[in-house]
Amino acid sequence: MPSSFTRNQLIHAATTKPWTTNFKHLSPIPKKWLKRLSLRDPVLKAAHPNDRIKYWNIVPGDQIRLLGDKTNTLHEVLSINRISNRVFVKGANSGNAAANKLPESKNYHYSRCQLFLGNYEFLGPTGPHVLPVFAQRLGTSNPVWNPFFRRFDWERFATKTVPTIPQQVGQRLAIPWPKPEKSVTPEPGIYDTTKEEVAKVTYKAPAFNPSLKTLSPRLPSEDEYLTTLYNPHVQRTFGDSPHIEMYLTRDLSNPHSRAKKLKRWKAYQFRKTALLKELTEKELKELNGRTVREAKAEAAFKWREQLKTERDAVRKMRWKDRGAEARLERKRVRKAKKALKQRQRLTQLVLREEPNQVIPSDA
Repeated sequence: MPSSFTRNQLIHAATTKPWTTNFKHLSPIPKKWLKRLSLRDPVLKAAHPNDRIKYWNIVPGDQIRLLGDKTNTLHEVLSINRISNRVFVKGANSGNAAANKLPESKNYHYSRCQLFLGNYEFLGPTGPHVLPVFAQRLGTSNPVWNPFFRRFDWERFATKTVPTIPQQVGQRLAIPWPKPEKSVTPEPGIYDTTKEEVAKVTYKAPAFNPSLKTLSPRLPSEDEYLTTLYNPHVQRTFGDSPHIEMYLTRDLSNPHSRAKKLKRWKAYQFRKTALLKELTEKELKELNGRTVREAKAEAAFKWREQLKTERDAVRKMRWKDRGAEARLERKRVRKAKKALKQRQRLTQLVLREEPNQVIPSDA
């Protein structure tokens, strides 16, 4: 079973989308997913994988009638469940919903549904009359994968109808797919930006003299730009229209991306190797009676100690940056104030004169 198929997808298997994008609905369902662990769990039903329909020809938006319904009532398909082969229709409720829940739409098995093809005129003994026509047998073309929409496309048609259309005997009657309803775009309000305002070009290229006789203007540094940005009274030395995106690259880029972390790691590894090489060469130049092996061991020891010192310094810097030092200082001040108040209370303590009190002779 695909790892991407979960029990949550099984619970929400009913969909209003008519397109077939994958065949996950043909995968077997674990039996433990269908068991209710409590009364609050939904009732889940799943057809056998061999009984499930691969390509659905009845989709949301179609009009159908139910086999066995003598009234030939037309229903509009609301949604479909490819796991249980059930079709949900609009305007019909099951009637057994709780008082605090929305009523559930009625659903019927796929095999009971007949597509409505339209109203056709037939000649009768009393004259022409109009009758609804339904598809009794369906046919399809070979499904083709559409790489642009990332779905399977095919055409459906009726090979046999009820009642039989005299003009269409022996012919295939094409059944168009339902067209999705166009979403209505509301009028923009006072808090919405109009389309004309969004499409307006507001970027202005930096103004400088393109002549080759003059020197190209020097690009200001990031600190210069930020200084003039936060201090409007400071005179700008680089004009009024600099490339603002040049100074936001570092702020807008993700410092924790995989490429940047790999780049920093490689730079750190290169620096460690270069530091070991530098210390080793320095020790080999001044042997002072030591062997080459002892000098290299001394260089490796100094190298490890220096790396440890740098790691401790970085750890302390991060400790300060996250506010731990400030919290420690506030805690120290609070303790000092508490001790001072306690000492003042003891100093200002006055006992009432009571019997059996002894005043020390030194007092």
